[in-house]
Amino acid sequence: MARRTTPDLPDDFEEHILDTDIKQEMESSFLEYAYSVIYSRALPDARDGLKPVQRRILYTMNDMGLRPDRGHVKSARVVGEVMGRLHPHGDGAIYDAMVRMAQPWSMRVPFIDGHGNFGSPDDSPAAMRYTEARMAPAAVAMTASIDEDTVDFKPNYDSRELEPTVLPAAIPNLVVNGTTGIAVGMATNMAPHNLVEVVQALRHLITHPKATLDDLMRFIPGPDLPTGGKIVGLDGIRDAYESGRGSFKMRATARVEAIGRKKGIVVTELPYGVGTEKVVERIKVLVQGKKLQGISDIKDLTDRENGLRLVIEVKNGFVPEALLEQLYRQTPLEDSFGINNVALVDGQPRTLGLKELLRVFLDHRFEVIRRRSQFRRNKLADRLHLVDGLLIALLDIDEVIQVIRTSDDAAAARERLMSVFDLSQLQAEYILDLALRRLTKFSRIELEKEQEELRRQIEELDAILHDDKLRWKVVSDELAEVAKTYGTPRRTVLLESAGVAVTASAVQLEVADDPCYAFLSSTGLLARTSNAEPVGSGESRTNHDVVASVVRTTVRGEIGVLTSRGRLLKLGVLDLPALPGSANDPNLQGGLPLSEMLQLESGERALALCTLATEGPGLALGTRQGVVKRVNPEVLGRDEWDVIRLEDGDEVVGAVELTTGTETLCFITSDAQLLHFGADGVRPQGRSGGGIAGVRLAVAQYVVSFGAFDSEAGEGAVVVTASGSSTALPGTEPGLVKVAPFSEYPGKGRATGGVRCHRFLKGEDVLVFAWAGPAPARAAASSGAPVDLPDATGRRDGSGVPGSQPIAACAGPVAVRLPVVEG
Repeated sequence: MARRTTPDLPDDFEEHILDTDIKQEMESSFLEYAYSVIYSRALPDARDGLKPVQRRILYTMNDMGLRPDRGHVKSARVVGEVMGRLHPHGDGAIYDAMVRMAQPWSMRVPFIDGHGNFGSPDDSPAAMRYTEARMAPAAVAMTASIDEDTVDFKPNYDSRELEPTVLPAAIPNLVVNGTTGIAVGMATNMAPHNLVEVVQALRHLITHPKATLDDLMRFIPGPDLPTGGKIVGLDGIRDAYESGRGSFKMRATARVEAIGRKKGIVVTELPYGVGTEKVVERIKVLVQGKKLQGISDIKDLTDRENGLRLVIEVKNGFVPEALLEQLYRQTPLEDSFGINNVALVDGQPRTLGLKELLRVFLDHRFEVIRRRSQFRRNKLADRLHLVDGLLIALLDIDEVIQVIRTSDDAAAARERLMSVFDLSQLQAEYILDLALRRLTKFSRIELEKEQEELRRQIEELDAILHDDKLRWKVVSDELAEVAKTYGTPRRTVLLESAGVAVTASAVQLEVADDPCYAFLSSTGLLARTSNAEPVGSGESRTNHDVVASVVRTTVRGEIGVLTSRGRLLKLGVLDLPALPGSANDPNLQGGLPLSEMLQLESGERALALCTLATEGPGLALGTRQGVVKRVNPEVLGRDEWDVIRLEDGDEVVGAVELTTGTETLCFITSDAQLLHFGADGVRPQGRSGGGIAGVRLAVAQYVVSFGAFDSEAGEGAVVVTASGSSTALPGTEPGLVKVAPFSEYPGKGRATGGVRCHRFLKGEDVLVFAWAGPAPARAAASSGAPVDLPDATGRRDGSGVPGSQPIAACAGPVAVRLPVVEG
C-alpha cells in the first residue's frame, strides 16, 4: 500500500496503516450487530416479558411519578426522558413501543393510559407532541417494589445512571400480552392469553410442580386475543404449548341480520392484528374482479360508542351463510397466527413451551419475594435497633440529658452515651438528633407498641426467608390478588374445528356439498351446474361455444385447471357461478371468465379441468414437440404446481384426466400425420418427470392436437382436420375441413410416425386445426359462434371442403366425456 503524505504534517512524519483482514472484520462487526439486536432490542426477557425499550419506558414513568392517580403528561416528555437517560436509539422506536403498550387491541392488559389519538388497527397514531400519557394500573404492578432491591441494576449506555435488568413484574406479562420481534437469525411471535386463566395455571403449578401439559391446558385452553373473535382448531395450539412452535386460525365474529328488506352480514370482532380497512379493501378487490358475488354494499359503521361494526349487504337470491363462508376463505376475516415462543432465559435465546414459560416466571417471582423480604427485614431490623436505643434512653432520660449537657461537643456526647448506656453509634446519633417533644410518656407507649410490631413483622419475614413453602404461598396469594384486580373475562371463543364454528352447522345446511359438474368452455368461461341431474347421452343443444372440459365434483370441493405451461392451478368450485342446465346440456352464457378467477402467465392457455383425485390412472399430457406423459395422481398443499418438466420452446397442447388407464391416446401433427396407441403403454411418472417420446416428428413439424377417449367412444369417434397455408396469418384462413371416422386409422406403436389423415392440395402445406374424439362433433369459432362441419367421409387421407369460418375449438357430446368419480 502506497504511503500518503500530508502537507500539514512534518516532513519526517511517517503514517502507519494497520492492515485488517476484511473477512475477519465483517464477521466481528456482524456478530456485534447481531448480539445488539438480539439482546438489546428485539427479544423479550422471559421473566418480565418486556423488551429493553418497554422496560425503560415503564421504569422512567415510574421514576417520573406518572401514576394512574396523577395527571397525564406530554408523550414527548416521556420519550425525551427515556431517550436522554436510558435508550440509545431514536425517538420513533420509543414512541412506537409506548403507543403499542397503550392500545387495547394490541395488548391484552395495557400498561399505558393514553390520552389523545393513539391510532387504530388501521391508522397510525398522532405525533408524540399531540398525545399525553401516564401509567396504567397494571404498570404499577409491573414496577411495584422495584426500590426494595428486588432486581439487579446495570449502568446505562453512558454509565452515568443505573437501569434495571428486569422489572419485578407481578403480572405474567409474556404469556398474558404476548410479543413480536424480529432479530438476526431468529424471531419471536407470542400470542396473548387471559390473565385469570394464566394465574390459575401458575397457582396450580406451584402446588403441583410435576403437572403435565394437559393439566395446565385445563386452565389455559388457548390464547385470548385482545380483539376477541374465534380460534378454529386447537391442534396447533397444543403443539405450540408443547414445543414452542405452532399455529392456529383466527376467525372474525359475524352474524346474519336483517338490514331493511335485505339480509346482511354484520362483523363485530376481527382477527388479531386485522383492521377494518384491510377487510374492506380486500372485499372490494374481489367484487370488482368478479371473484366474489352476492355483495351489494359494504359499510364500516365502527365508532367508539358501539365498537366495531362492519356491515356487508347481501344481494337478494344469495344465501348469506354461504357468502360468509367464502368471505372466511378469501378475505382477512379468517387469518392464521404462527406461534414462535423465543425469549431470553439467563441471557440466552430459547424456544419455550407453556410450562417452561410459566416456570421461568414463577422462579423470578420467587426470587423477587426473597429479595424483597430480605430488604424489608433489614429495614425493620434497623428501625428496631433505633427504637431499642431510644427506649433505653427514655428509661433514664435525666441522666441522658446530664451526659449531653456536660459534654464539650456532639462527638464527645456521642462517645459518652455509647459508653454509659452501652449504645451503638447509630443509636447514639439518633438520640442526639431526637426532638424534645418525643420525650413524653405518650411517646414511650408508642415506642413500645412500635417495638412489639417490629419484632412481629421481622418474625414473619424470617419465616418467609427460611421456609420455601411459605414463600411459594406468598407468590400464590399475590398472583390471586393480581388476577382479582386486573383480570377480565375471556374474549376469544375456542372451537375444535371449522365445522363447529357455526352453531348448528348453519353453513353446512344451507350450502350442502352436493354433487355438481364444473365446465370450461373454449372461450375460457367457467361455471358449474346448479343441480346434479343424471347425465344423459344426447347432444348438447346450447347455442354457445363448445365445452372444452367438464369434471364431476361437489359444490364445496376443489378442482384443477391444466395449462399449456404444464401447470396445475387449484380452483374452488364454490367460487364458480351456478347456472341452470343439466350436465349434458349446460348453458355457459352466464359463466365467469377464467382470467378473473386465476392468474395466467403471458401466452399461457387453460386446456382442461381435472379432479384432484389422489388415486386412479392420473393425467395424460401431450406436448408440441411430441412428448407424452402420464402423471401419477398427486395433490400438493398449495395453490399451483408443475405436472411436467418442459424443454425450452415446448408447451402442452392437450391434457386429459384418465378414468380407466386403457384409453386411446391420439396425436395429430402439422404435416397431417395421425398416431394413436393405448394409454397403458405409457409408464406413469411423478410430477417432476419430463415424459417420453409420443410421436416421431419430421423436421420443422409439430403437434397440432393431442387427446384421449375410451375404447367405447372410439368406435363412433371422428377425426376433424382443416388444412391451410403456413404463410397465412393464424386464425384468418377457414381452410378445407374434413371429417372422417376414427376407425379408418390403424393404430401404431408409440414413438412412430403414424398414418396420413389429410391430403394437402395446391397451396396447402399445414394443418391449421385438428381434433379427434367421440361423435357427433361440434365446432366453434374463436368468438364462440358455432361452425358447421361437413358430413363424415370414409376417406382417411382425402382432402376437405371449404369451411365457412376458421375453427378454434371442437368437442363431442358432454355426457360421453364425463369421467366417473366414486362418491
